[in-house]
Amino acid sequence: MFTDDWNDLTPDQRLTARLDAWQNAPIEFASPEVKQAYVDRVQLWRDAIAIKKPAHVPITPWIGLFPMRYAGFTGHDGYYDYDKLAQAWDKYHADFQPDAIAMTLAMVPGKVFEILDYKMYDWPGHGTEEDTSYQYKEREWMKDDEYDLLINDPSNYWQRYYVPRMFGALEPWSMLSPFTDLCEIPFTAPFFVPFALPPVKQMLQKMMDAGDAAMEWLQAFIAIDGKQMATLGIPSMAGSSTKAPYDILGDTMRGTRGLMLDKFRRPEKVKAAMERLVPLAINWALRSADVNRHPIVFIPIHKGADGFMSDEDYRTLYWPTFKAVLLGLIEEGLVPLVFAEGGYNERLQVIADPDIPKGRMIWMFDDTDMARAKKIVGARQCIGGNVPGSLLAMGEPAQVDAYVKDLLGKVAGDGGFLLSTGVVLDEAKPENFRAFIDAGRKHGVGA
Repeated sequence: MFTDDWNDLTPDQRLTARLDAWQNAPIEFASPEVKQAYVDRVQLWRDAIAIKKPAHVPITPWIGLFPMRYAGFTGHDGYYDYDKLAQAWDKYHADFQPDAIAMTLAMVPGKVFEILDYKMYDWPGHGTEEDTSYQYKEREWMKDDEYDLLINDPSNYWQRYYVPRMFGALEPWSMLSPFTDLCEIPFTAPFFVPFALPPVKQMLQKMMDAGDAAMEWLQAFIAIDGKQMATLGIPSMAGSSTKAPYDILGDTMRGTRGLMLDKFRRPEKVKAAMERLVPLAINWALRSADVNRHPIVFIPIHKGADGFMSDEDYRTLYWPTFKAVLLGLIEEGLVPLVFAEGGYNERLQVIADPDIPKGRMIWMFDDTDMARAKKIVGARQCIGGNVPGSLLAMGEPAQVDAYVKDLLGKVAGDGGFLLSTGVVLDEAKPENFRAFIDAGRKHGVGA
């Protein structure tokens, strides 16, 4: 909580308190000029979120492996060598100085995954080539007859069914009883008996080893991001994350095919599971946001894109629980930043929902008609996007400049816009990325 009377504050008052905490973060800046640059950049965000016209259009690209490759390193280097990761991030931010620290969507700790025998993804040097990002291995990690287990007790389901399938090292967790068995003294000793078994002891040791590796990674990232803020005055893009309930089920639990079949075979179970996931998704974001004192909540959404389901299914199945998550976050004074991957042309009328308070969230688009998005969604919420990754990888600087100029001319005239890439950028010609940044600065003032 930010104040003793937090529960008595309105959502608008909570938002103001969170934005103020972000803008006035207790950072030891290198100079007064750097501090002012930080304050000014956060103000760009505040103005854009409120659908006001900022001093210039904020430039906030989605970044994957591009900084590593720009510095001459590989994806594997970023996953395992934090000194090289720091060099790459320092070079990227110093050379291009965007208006937010690059979200490290592709930079995850390989050592942790090796210790835990992570089965759900491949990563550089472990299932994929060393200069690639991670890759999801599609399968039904949740079985089709397990909906009731999930609905009745999500934590127990995660611990004793889902997690042991995700991590080979955590398979013994299925041998443990639910923690809800710990309620009275006669039942306490039987609960702890499995902890004496060798497989469980080995599992606990691996969890501690993974904790050490995860702490090493976290400390590296705190230092890396802290340097960008303290020496360059660049704020972080988000302080927490969450997902849409349908995507929690479809991305990595039931899988794309499994959930598509479930829509027809057991639609009521799907709806009940998504409703059960709503408060968990809200709490997921809230816990990190409170710790990081940062109001922006990153939400990548996948399965609701054009072509994944009918418009009717989106309206009746995908949107209601996602809307509930968005409203729950907004109630807490948070700002959902939704990255709508793929095309969202068929969804614009739905997501411009008048029940979502005006000027309280951000929609970032990929392959979407930005003029229509501005007219329909941008009238109520800040929008962003959608410079193609293919253009930055294969085009020429003049083409990049022309695209950005045209985009800003269509959507940025009255504010409420963030200039960004349409994809998490792994590959780009450095001269094209430079053209992207320069075009944003040139055409984003008084756009």
